[in-house]
Amino acid sequence: MNAETPIVKLKLDVIFKRVFGDENNTDIIAAFLSALLEISRESIEKITISNVELTPEYMEQKFSRLDLKMDVDGKTVNVEMQINYEPDFRERTLFYWSKLYSDELRTGDEYGTLKRTVCINLIDFNLFDCEDYHSHFRVMETSRHEVLTDKLAIHFFELKKKRQYSNHKPMDDWLDLINAETEGDLMEIQNTTAIPEIKKTIVIVRHLSGDEKVRQEAYYREKRLHDEATALRHARREGLAEGLTQGRAEGLTQGRAEGLTQGRAEGLTQGRAEGRAEGRSEVTQELTHRWLEMGMSEAEIKKLLGE
Repeated sequence: MNAETPIVKLKLDVIFKRVFGDENNTDIIAAFLSALLEISRESIEKITISNVELTPEYMEQKFSRLDLKMDVDGKTVNVEMQINYEPDFRERTLFYWSKLYSDELRTGDEYGTLKRTVCINLIDFNLFDCEDYHSHFRVMETSRHEVLTDKLAIHFFELKKKRQYSNHKPMDDWLDLINAETEGDLMEIQNTTAIPEIKKTIVIVRHLSGDEKVRQEAYYREKRLHDEATALRHARREGLAEGLTQGRAEGLTQGRAEGLTQGRAEGLTQGRAEGRAEGRSEVTQELTHRWLEMGMSEAEIKKLLGE
């Protein structure tokens, strides 16, 4: 097979869910979660996937979100593959985490029974101003760094940063696989990885890439995501242009008002000053005239006036 041959991309949410949302692939899912969360593979005993279906109706919805919700040994784990940048993605992630966490509580349950909830975000854009591609967030005290609770964990994996370097961890091989776009990428990963579940995943990706129906599904999904990203960029540009126009108009109006107010104030101040100066001049002239009539010299008058 040609190394340049394109494959269906795992970073595309519909393909990602076909692989990692298949309960027949629990060994792959366990190895994947073990690598990303940096926990031992043996610590994962049972995985139950809640939302495995990819309905055509859901696929056609605008700005639809295809995530993967699982119960992993009593913990709620949500995995999302996000290609397009969203300005409020951090806040959105926190909101989804809170929904997942609070939805577990039933009437009469104690708060202590709430499950540990972990959100894993695989994102194909840069979100944080750092070089690290993996960011792990918890809630902790700012001075002592004491963790408030282990019930919250949110992970971000920035795929574009992953291309720049490798830490030689198991997660690197998995993220390289998610970034793969050609048969050549698959061959390179297959020849270098020591993880059997990754090699099994490569076989699945090749099988999906050879399925015409899946390729069409991937094509239309990618096109929809591209159209959505274009629409958002266009809306932002229009918003910026409108804001600039409005800002200029408001600035001109405000400038005129401030200029008028300042002009009035300066005119009043200057008028008072000029009026006082003019008044002093008239008094000086009157006194000088009288003192000259009295026979005083100009030198004596200037001395009296302090000139």
